[in-house]
Amino acid sequence: MINDKMTKALNVQMNKEFYNSRLYLSMATFFHDINMDGAASWMEKQAEEETEHAMKLYNYLKDRGARILLTEVPAPPTSWASPLAAFEDAYKHECDVTKEIDDLVELARSLKDNATLNFLQWFVDEQVEEEASTDAVVQKLKMASQGGHCALFFMDRMLGER
Repeated sequence: MINDKMTKALNVQMNKEFYNSRLYLSMATFFHDINMDGAASWMEKQAEEETEHAMKLYNYLKDRGARILLTEVPAPPTSWASPLAAFEDAYKHECDVTKEIDDLVELARSLKDNATLNFLQWFVDEQVEEEASTDAVVQKLKMASQGGHCALFFMDRMLGER
């Protein structure tokens, strides 16, 4: 049986992952609004991944016989100052998620919950990839911003190939 503290923490994280999905969908709509359909597609795929993360937590809680609690998901922001600002927010957000996962790992360790600790390792690995891929886009957008609209056009095209 999973500890009540761990159950509560995993439920909180599951609901945060549902928020993360909405955040990326909101970013996708921002990019569609400014005719950057490639970046919008990148964000839509990211939103799908975040829903998958939430469902991994959901299924783990279900498999452990824990009570699953879905809570209200707050509305995400809806606009950003620029494409770079949106991806910088996405990168910062991924860094925040990494901290959340690290906190869950520490809780599992303190409770000697090896099953959850093993389960969370997937999320630890995933966050390394999430931070790296988002930061790579930030760095490319910074370079593209020095090259004018043509560079941004090609950057958008590249993002659409994700």
